[in-house]
This record gives sequence, C-alpha cells and structure tokens, in this order.
Amino acid sequence: MILTGTEILGLAAGVFTTAAVTPQIWKAWKTKEVDDVSIRMYLVLITGLGLWLTYGIIIDDIPIIATNGTALALNLFMLYLIIRYKE
Repeated sequence: MILTGTEILGLAAGVFTTAAVTPQIWKAWKTKEVDDVSIRMYLVLITGLGLWLTYGIIIDDIPIIATNGTALALNLFMLYLIIRYKE
C-alpha cells in the first residue's frame, strides 16, 4: 500500500497529537502521583478518541484508525493510572 501525501500528513499530525500525552503518562506511572490530573478531561478525551476511531473505521481511513486507536489505548492506560493512584 502506498500512502498519499494527505495520508502522510494525517499520520504525522496523529503521531504528534498522540505523542503529546506520553510525558503525562510516563510521569504518572513513575511517580504514582495523579492528584492534579483531571479524570473528567480524560473521560471527555477518551470519548472523543473513541468517536474518531469509529469514524475512521466507517470511512476506512488508515491514518485516523491508527493514530486514534493508539491514542485511545494510551489514554485508557492513563485513566487506569488515575483510578489506581488517585488519593
């Protein structure tokens, strides 16, 4: 499969927005401190990512599926950390 320029742009955008959450996840995992992290924000974000993933599947768009699927998994892990370490 050869990607178009638009698909490459979509993948690049998705990689950057997905990677943006990794420092927060890493910090929460290492320090076990999540008191200043908003669970509501992550619930809204996870809902949006789930909708984007569904949309990507419906229109069969690989960049949307790949990046939002990855972001959804990462943010679900962060939600797990919030629930586990919240005091």
